[in-house]
Amino acid sequence: MAEISDLDRQIEQLRRCELIKESEVKALCAKAREILVEESNVQRVDSPVTVCGDIHGQFYDLKELFRVGGDVPETNYLFMGDFVDRGFYSVETFLLLLALKIFCVHGGLSPSIQTLDQIRTIDRKQEVPHDGPMCDLLWSDPEDTTGWGVSPRGAGYLFGSDVVAQFNAANDIDMICRAHQLVMEGYKWHFNETVLTVWSAPNYCYRCGNVAAILELDEHLQKDFIIFEAAPQETRGIPSKKPVADYFL
Repeated sequence: MAEISDLDRQIEQLRRCELIKESEVKALCAKAREILVEESNVQRVDSPVTVCGDIHGQFYDLKELFRVGGDVPETNYLFMGDFVDRGFYSVETFLLLLALKIFCVHGGLSPSIQTLDQIRTIDRKQEVPHDGPMCDLLWSDPEDTTGWGVSPRGAGYLFGSDVVAQFNAANDIDMICRAHQLVMEGYKWHFNETVLTVWSAPNYCYRCGNVAAILELDEHLQKDFIIFEAAPQETRGIPSKKPVADYFL
């Protein structure tokens, strides 16, 4: 891996939305893989921590997130996934997060999973399958219903308040925090505040007009939401790529 001075230089370069060398990208990914394969599927994260939802390659809005939420390493961040696609700067966004060593459930629950220990045993070092517990954890959504339902996404399930109550009780937890669904207000509570959706990509796909949110948890797990809008147009670079395709919406 590059020396610390090289890593600092790479981070500063990536903060300017400038790509690093291909050899540096390979080295960065190799080091990240070494770290990730040693980590458990279920991570214990110390508070205070700031929880973030989808980013979707909106690099300049990620910079805005760091501006309103605090810079690294002074602020400890937990990102819940969907770093890339749809935005103009997927590679730059993902590489910056890797270089900062910033690495909750993304989607939701699974009928195959009743305990956190079952999540720990999943072999995640593979392509996401089209069905099964790993797929469900990434794709499922809460729904105002009971039990399990068919997801319109074609992957994962819809899960109701009773499913959440059973899972939380079995695992002695108070709340499930997730991302995965656009929320116009930036965050949304479900089922008497037992499930929380956080969305961190403002003006999603550069056209949806939504605000974004991050969740700050202090040492006593008190919650504070920070709402922010898209980065001002004058702070954004001019992408040299084609406009995002409609089918991504």
